[in-house]
Amino acid sequence: MKEPLTVKPSPCASCPYRVGVPSGVWAASEYDALTAFDGEPSGQAVSLFMCHQADEKLCSGWVGHKDPHDMLALRLGVVRGQVAPEALEYETDVPLFASGAEAAEHGKRDIDHPSAEAMEQVSKIITVREKRGEPVNLS
Repeated sequence: MKEPLTVKPSPCASCPYRVGVPSGVWAASEYDALTAFDGEPSGQAVSLFMCHQADEKLCSGWVGHKDPHDMLALRLGVVRGQVAPEALEYETDVPLFASGAEAAEHGKRDIDHPSAEAMEQVSKIITVREKRGEPVNLS
């Protein structure tokens, strides 16, 4: 059986949930996906949100942006044995947006005209993924 997923120790420098990450780093579809986990558990998406940078790790920005016990996908993952139970106790002191909607609004604001800082983040992401053998398709 596959090992249960764990949470990356800290949100990545380019995490879409992280306050202070420049707007426009990720594609609009990536930002749109964040809102599916908002609201009451009964209306949330049941898929797990994986880290954009670390293989086989849950996104710590997603897990840490609110009480993990209020996240339906995370609780289901624990019950199904897909997620390590410790994920429900994850906390971070890294400033995060309070909701996926807030993170998405910020992230999409400058998507058509990203700043030099955003482009630097994109360049780092491309380099990391190429080194892992997962090149970014920019088309």
